[in-house]
Amino acid sequence: MQHNVLILDFGSQYTQLIARRVRELNIFCEIFPYNHFPSDLSSYKAVILGGSPFSVRGEDAPHPDLSQIRGKLPMLAVCYGAQYLSHFSGGEVAASNTREYGRANLSYIKEDEVFFEGVSENSQVWMSHSDSIKALPTNGVKLASTHDVEFAAYKIEGETTYAIQYHPEVFHSTDGSKMLENFLVKIAEVPQNFTPNAFVEEMVAELKEKLQDDKVVLGLSGGVDSTVAAVLLHQAIGKNLYCIFVNNGLLRKNEFQNVLDQYKGMGLNVKGVDSGDRFLSELAGVSDPETKRKIIGRVFIEVFDDESHLIEDVKWLAQGTIYPDVIESVSVKGPSATIKSHHNVGGLPDYMKLKIVEPLRMLFKDEVRRVGASLGIDPELLGRHPFPGPGLSIRILGDITPEKVQILQDVDAVFIDGLKSWGLYDKVWQAGAILLPVNSVGVMGDERTYEKVIALRAVESTDGMTADWVHLPYDFLMKISNDIINKVKGVNRVVYDISSKPPATIEWE
Repeated sequence: MQHNVLILDFGSQYTQLIARRVRELNIFCEIFPYNHFPSDLSSYKAVILGGSPFSVRGEDAPHPDLSQIRGKLPMLAVCYGAQYLSHFSGGEVAASNTREYGRANLSYIKEDEVFFEGVSENSQVWMSHSDSIKALPTNGVKLASTHDVEFAAYKIEGETTYAIQYHPEVFHSTDGSKMLENFLVKIAEVPQNFTPNAFVEEMVAELKEKLQDDKVVLGLSGGVDSTVAAVLLHQAIGKNLYCIFVNNGLLRKNEFQNVLDQYKGMGLNVKGVDSGDRFLSELAGVSDPETKRKIIGRVFIEVFDDESHLIEDVKWLAQGTIYPDVIESVSVKGPSATIKSHHNVGGLPDYMKLKIVEPLRMLFKDEVRRVGASLGIDPELLGRHPFPGPGLSIRILGDITPEKVQILQDVDAVFIDGLKSWGLYDKVWQAGAILLPVNSVGVMGDERTYEKVIALRAVESTDGMTADWVHLPYDFLMKISNDIINKVKGVNRVVYDISSKPPATIEWE
C-alpha cells in the first residue's frame, strides 16, 4: 500500500489502538518494533512514536534510531515518544510527584495551531505516565497544558515534529481522533485513500502479478478471514486456487458438513479432508496450551503437505492471517511480549516446499468484513463470530479426549443456537463455551453428582485487540444454563465469565 504511516512500537498496550484510529481515517498504517523497522522509508508520509511502559530515565529505556526520520518526515510523538524527544534533545524529564494517570482536561491551547483545529479548551484527554516533561527540548514550543501538566503538547520549530504527553487513540480522549486527523491530513498531507474497494483492486492486481499462473492451495475454515482470502484469490487466479477444508476433530458440532455446504454455489474449488482422528491422537495426554497450539499447527501443515502432493505443481500455500495475528506473534526486546502463538503465522518447515501468500495480513477483523462486503460475500457468513484456529482444543482446559470434545460441542451448540434464537448473536462479537478442568458437586433428583463445570464467554469488540464482556440478559443465562445441564450429560454447573481484555484474553488459553 502507498502513502503509509509508520508506527513505532515501544511496548505500549495502546499501540494497536493508534493503528485502529489511523485506519478509521482511511489511511493505511503499519506497526513495527522501534528497533526493527524498514530501512527504506521512501513510501512513508508520516511517523508516529508510540507510548511505552518504560521510563526514558531508566537504563533499559528503548532508544530508537530516528536519524532517517526526524526532520525528514512529519512525526508525532505520543507519551513515551514525547518524553524521549525532550529528554535526549536538550529538555528535561523527571519523575512526577504523583502518577499522572486517567482523565485530564486541556486548560491552555496555543492559538492558531493546526494540530488543535476544531479542539476546544477543556477537551478531555487520557494520561498514562509516571514521568513528566519539566523542560522542552531545544527549539520546543508549548502548544497545550492541563491543570497538572504544563507541557501536555509541544512542537519543535524548524521540523514537522509534534509531541503530546497523552493518548489520543483511546476512547477517553474526546477529540483524539480529530487531533490525529489534523496531524496526518492537514499537517503531513497523507491521502485518505485506504478504502475496501481500493484494497480489493490493489490486492487482486498484486496477487495476479505475484502468482502469475502458479497453483495455490488454501485452507478454508468456514470463517470470515479464510473465506474473504479465498474470494480475493479466486478473483485473481480463478481455477488455479485449490481450497481444502480440514476437519481437525475440534470444530463445532456438525460444522464440517455445514461449512462444505456453505461454500456450494460460491464458485470455489473446495475439498473436505476429515483428519479428526489424526489430530486427536497427536493431542492425547497434552495439557499445556502452547504445546497444543504447536501440535495443531504442525499436524495442520502435515495434512496440507499430504494434500498438496495430490495437486500437480502447486507452489503456494495461502492463509487467512490477519493483522492482530501478526502483532501478537511478534516478540522483541521492549515491545509487546508474545501473548500466544498463532499456528498460521511464522512460516513453513523446510521439507514443505510451498511459498506463503497472505492477502489479509495487514487488515484488522472489521476491515476484513468490509472488504468481504465489497466482494459481495453473503452478509450472514461475514457476520459469523471469530473461531480460533486451534478450535475447541484451547477451550478444553487440560488434556483433550474425544469425550471432552463431544461434551463441549454439545454445550457450544446449545449456547450459540440460544444466542441466535433470542436475537442476541449479532449483538455479540464472539461467544463460546469453555470446559474447565474441575468437577463440581451437584444434585439431580435424589442423586449426588460430581460432574464438569462449563464457563460461558461472550464479548463485544471491534477487532479483538480489546474486548468487554457482554451483559447478557439474566433470563437468557438462566435458560441456557438449564438447557446445558439438562441436555448435556456430564455437566452440572455453568458459570459466566465477566472479564474484559485487557487484562484477560478472549480465549482462556
